[in-house]
Amino acid sequence: MNVMGKQQANQTGSTNRYDAIVVGSGISGGWAAKELTQKGLRVLMLERGRNLEHVTGYETALKNPWDFPHRGRPVLSPEQPDVTKPQYRIHAQNEQAGRYWFDDRDAPYKEVHPFDWHRPDILGGKSVMWGRQSYRWSDLDFEANARDGHGIDWPIRYKDLAPWYSYVEKFAGISGRKEGLPQLPDSEFLPPMDMNCLEQHIATQLKAKMNRVMTIGRSANLSQATPEQMALGRASCQYRNLCARGCPYGAYFSTLSATLPAARQTNRLTVRTGSIVSEILFDENKTGPTFGRATGVRVIDAVTKQTVDYYARVIFLNASAMATNAILLNSVSSRFPNGFGNDSGTLGKYIMDHHFQIGASGRAEGLGFDNEYYYGRRANGIYIPRYRNIGADKREYLRGFGYQGGASRSGWQRLVAEVSGFGADLKERATQPGPWNMGLVAFGECLPYEDNTITLDRSRTDKWGLPMPVFNVTFRENEKLMRKDMANDAAEMLEAAGLTNVTTYDNKSIPGLAIHEVGGVRMGRDPKTSMLNAHSQLWAAKNVFVTDGASFTSVACQNPSLTFMALTARAADFAVSELKKKNL
Repeated sequence: MNVMGKQQANQTGSTNRYDAIVVGSGISGGWAAKELTQKGLRVLMLERGRNLEHVTGYETALKNPWDFPHRGRPVLSPEQPDVTKPQYRIHAQNEQAGRYWFDDRDAPYKEVHPFDWHRPDILGGKSVMWGRQSYRWSDLDFEANARDGHGIDWPIRYKDLAPWYSYVEKFAGISGRKEGLPQLPDSEFLPPMDMNCLEQHIATQLKAKMNRVMTIGRSANLSQATPEQMALGRASCQYRNLCARGCPYGAYFSTLSATLPAARQTNRLTVRTGSIVSEILFDENKTGPTFGRATGVRVIDAVTKQTVDYYARVIFLNASAMATNAILLNSVSSRFPNGFGNDSGTLGKYIMDHHFQIGASGRAEGLGFDNEYYYGRRANGIYIPRYRNIGADKREYLRGFGYQGGASRSGWQRLVAEVSGFGADLKERATQPGPWNMGLVAFGECLPYEDNTITLDRSRTDKWGLPMPVFNVTFRENEKLMRKDMANDAAEMLEAAGLTNVTTYDNKSIPGLAIHEVGGVRMGRDPKTSMLNAHSQLWAAKNVFVTDGASFTSVACQNPSLTFMALTARAADFAVSELKKKNL
């Protein structure tokens, strides 16, 4: 794999021509590179961030807590006086993984309403820091828009994506347990991680008393690495729970640990870091072999700010949902005065994210677990699949939510607030685990609203001369109504399981904060109302594919990354087939 950090001086020529260009190196971009190279294409991957070497680049991965001056917490220091407010609303900006994230001072964005935009600044993108929760969608999700009339109908159904879910799961490695739920189809699982004794108790109580399922999280952590995964240098999970720092063992799925090594083995991949794609190039000639198609991309060098054009027969746009929207909005011409491919007028609209940071917690006392503990630091939690607005259950709001969470025993930190005791007695108490606690946090679906938008303010530009993104995205009445159940149901379940001191909480949620933002370049059945067809292909330029979150027509309530993977593998297979047929 050829990794380049600076642009070369030449503006044209064979070195600038490839079979395919992949914009972005995150979860979907990595899959696009793997699939296209393995199918015989010469691929250029463009990443705006810096290079990050797998294993050696994870500078904090093996550090102890006391190695961090502020114990890993976000901190405003005299050395960082001008950090913009949005970065410090983002929990990921801390000493452990802060260098992986983009400095908003270089390219500020505007918020009509509060919006947290998490932008990575490394090769591998958010695949290095993601939460790894991996859930299939079902027809409950793909049919939701058509069923209740919000948004437009997805052009695909579960049966279209099911074989591709299986395909990507076997390669990525998803640990989990089969539950046989129609609203949450089972995956191709590695052995499940274990729930601890309190979680098992609560799962049994919820099933018996409320007929609700609580299962172990379905996580892209290798509970047991396969020979194929080990051949790429990956190993089984070490139960350190330090994944956000980067995993030198390759124990969770990321671009750096999995898809890039696979693509590199083909010797058909070139990666350029520090390469900011500013726009898609389009052939406006009325005749010729490339008429009506994109010809390539324009790139700004992140260091020198020089521009260079690259050309390819196929372009996969995987810059992450909001960045993909911004690139298309900035790609204007006489053919596309309102953004590339925007014949429908829907570009940048119907932006969605999950709303969360709401739920309940409680203490387990008198349940017989005071002498029980758990082994290791499991990099996973539990999951309670959606049960609202399914079958006979009808609520005053549309769609639904699921829960993540877990049980644990509090540690020595609980003694910090105590004023009594010192010396040997205090030390002895510090060696004893505290009480068992269980917490649940809900993730709810947001409806697609036309006026939830990203636009560009061309009067204000960033460090590289690109226009400022403007977010006008809010949660509405349907989401507010849902949040009542999201808190109350959590408390009800914990109480039903026998926990005490149960309290609900609502720490509020703003779009972007869940890092599950999607939409703006949606798939559909009609070019008059959508940007992409059923194969993730732009209606208006058939050699451009969008398979990151921008392509979503709804957001469901499950984590979206597994669906990014499946959509990308499916689209790459279609694109290569069309190339062979000379349709692209």
